[in-house]
Amino acid sequence: MTEYFSYKQAMNYLGFNSYKTLKQLVTAGLPIIQVGKTKKISKSAIDEFMRDHQQTFID
Repeated sequence: MTEYFSYKQAMNYLGFNSYKTLKQLVTAGLPIIQVGKTKKISKSAIDEFMRDHQQTFID
């Protein structure tokens, strides 16, 4: 598995198929890498972002 995902690969890795949801994560602080017109997201950045935003819900 590659370290750098396209947006489509990142959405697959996260388990959703909505660009809108991915855009919300980027707006919330998920870092992207942009070289020219190409945008990539690091697998380790996704893992760290999700770990940092983990919440416990109590009923």
